[in-house]
Amino acid sequence: MGILMEQVVDLNIMEDANVITGHEHLKDTTVEWVSVMEVPVENFVRKHEFVLTTGIGCTDDPILFEKFVKDVIHSGASALTVATGRHILDVPDRVTELAESYNFILIEIPWKVRFSDIIQEVIDAINQENEWERLQAEELRQRLTSCVLSGGSLQDILSLLHQRIKIPVAISDQRQMIRANFDFDSEVINVLNGHADGKIEKLDEPEVPLDEHPLYHHLDQYVVNDQTCYELSIFSNDKKQGYLLFNPNDTKDLSWFTMNALEHGLTACALYFLTENAIETTEIRLKDNFLLDLAKEKQELTTKIISKGELLGYDLTKSYACMVGDFKSKNMEEHENERSVQSSLHSLNYYVQKEITHASQQLQRVTMSTFDEGEVIIFIETDDFAYQENVNHFLDMVERRLHDQLTHLDLAWGIGFHRGSGNVFYESYQQARTALDIHTRQNGFGERTFFEETRVNRILMLMTKEDEVVKQVQELLQPLIEYDHKRNTDLIQTFLTYQKFKGNVSQTARALNLHRQSLLYRLRNIEKLTQLSLVDADDSFLLEFSVRLWMLNKFKD
Repeated sequence: MGILMEQVVDLNIMEDANVITGHEHLKDTTVEWVSVMEVPVENFVRKHEFVLTTGIGCTDDPILFEKFVKDVIHSGASALTVATGRHILDVPDRVTELAESYNFILIEIPWKVRFSDIIQEVIDAINQENEWERLQAEELRQRLTSCVLSGGSLQDILSLLHQRIKIPVAISDQRQMIRANFDFDSEVINVLNGHADGKIEKLDEPEVPLDEHPLYHHLDQYVVNDQTCYELSIFSNDKKQGYLLFNPNDTKDLSWFTMNALEHGLTACALYFLTENAIETTEIRLKDNFLLDLAKEKQELTTKIISKGELLGYDLTKSYACMVGDFKSKNMEEHENERSVQSSLHSLNYYVQKEITHASQQLQRVTMSTFDEGEVIIFIETDDFAYQENVNHFLDMVERRLHDQLTHLDLAWGIGFHRGSGNVFYESYQQARTALDIHTRQNGFGERTFFEETRVNRILMLMTKEDEVVKQVQELLQPLIEYDHKRNTDLIQTFLTYQKFKGNVSQTARALNLHRQSLLYRLRNIEKLTQLSLVDADDSFLLEFSVRLWMLNKFKD
């Protein structure tokens, strides 16, 4: 993601710039960042970086300046701009010859032009380009998903995809039969699928410029009769349904936007095959219902249930921890109708399921997962006394890859693990659901919560069943709540932070970004409104006990 050097040179701030070398590469050189660099370069310049320099330190040493330029070139920088007129009066001929020999873009600019202005305009241009690409990719994702849900064909999917990426694309099913084609050489596909004779070579690692893109790890590259093509496997419900093929003229065509578009196309193809395969859909429904019954119905793990699980591919004799996940997406909130919301939910579920499968394969642990009313329920095979480590490792892999693909996705998890016999799946689910609910009520949406971490809050929740306790807490906290509401302050949070740092005023003030005197004023207000002393152990305990109950959202009125 970024902009071309041609766009950089065309910026208003660069109107006095003089491109000395590399004119022919302005249209095909990408800039992803901009920086100011002086000697020494070492490893401080990264690939695709637009470098600015004053040449300070090289004023009377052209050989040193030549070495500096050479180091910048070898770092993989996109271009180098030299401010002339102060430390470097003119770019030496030997430096110009060096840049020409490497086909490197070398620019000079008058000393009067401020680097800060250049940096600001370049970064603004990069950000605008990145945002445009994100919006275009999101629009394509929605159109592809809507196409599938409205009964569109695989050819319709490829048509939408080809409009955006301008690269020949095709789809083969799991039997390696061509199902759709848009400008892709059919002979190449037939050779690749084994339906025609030809020379095929599979590369060990794909040669693409963006090996950090999540799609890279799912990519296969082939050379078929001297033509290079790429293949992505289409998975749906943990089964390979077919292949998405694409044939760029040059690897430079595989930009970040193109890779994102291909990934959305892959998702649309997976959804298409899912809706097409009625038998598989029935199997999915059976598995989902089975897992939901395991999680939400209180039942003994009988031989009959274990056998039914085996028929669906589940081994219920292993030890499993339960994870209940909830996710929020800003994109889903922006949809205007129920159909588009459902479309986005299906796409989101696909991404989550794909990463669950990937993580379980990488960790070689059995997982069982389902979605129900916006939440994901996962049972993962685990070791009895290392289950937290197993779960954290698994969720780290899932979340890292999800955040790379869905930047606006927020996740929250509750985790439970019931040791022993009996209703193990039901009890583990109840623990996970309780942990998620308690954390959300008290701290808001997000993060992971293990059931063991909620002991205090579970005890406090029992206290809320006592009417007299509720009444006393309401009477104690009402003045604080009313004061915070009227004055737009947060005395309750101030108190909790004060307790967190065990009454240390300095640490509390730093944490709240308050002046020490402002904090002391707030603490005096808390004491005045509650008629309690914060230095008295009993009073402090009573106030913290009350606040914790209130934070559980059991009684706000």
